[in-house]
Amino acid sequence: MRIETYDLNDGKICIPIAESYKDCMELIKSDRYRISGKVESTASIIRNIIKPFDSSFLFWFRLSQYRGWLIRLCRFMYRRASRKDQIQIPTSVRIGYGFYLSHGICIVVNEGTVIGNNVNISQFLNIGTNHNTPAIIGDNVYIGPQVSIVEDIRIGNNSTIGAGAVVTKDVPKNATVAGVPAKVLNYN
Repeated sequence: MRIETYDLNDGKICIPIAESYKDCMELIKSDRYRISGKVESTASIIRNIIKPFDSSFLFWFRLSQYRGWLIRLCRFMYRRASRKDQIQIPTSVRIGYGFYLSHGICIVVNEGTVIGNNVNISQFLNIGTNHNTPAIIGDNVYIGPQVSIVEDIRIGNNSTIGAGAVVTKDVPKNATVAGVPAKVLNYN
């Protein structure tokens, strides 16, 4: 697996880039671990994806990022899951290990956005840009429901963004922000 490094204002994040289906499954297992709290086998993950009403968005998203021989099937299933769950995250978005969608509905993320490891996002999230300068979100970040992140924003590691916040400025590491526009409430 290849690693890409991105700079934050007060640190760096390392994002894994899958170079095979085995790498994709490693990322999927890390996502499933965040959901279930236990290490699952590949067969167990596939059984859970086949269940009716279970969200398969992250499974197909991860597989669609690698351009292997299953790319057509993976992209078809990804688009289907994306429409069903109302989640628009392009496959060009870089996401680290352990990504968690707490209530995956009505989520829009601009292509080019970078999301670190162990990030939780909630429903009605919008990460956008008008000038092709997407956000970079650090590791261990929690983003509450109905949050808007606008333009070239850097969100530091271990930060929390409160519900309904509109983030228009960089967020330092270990900070809790909320409000319109978002302001630092405290540091963890």
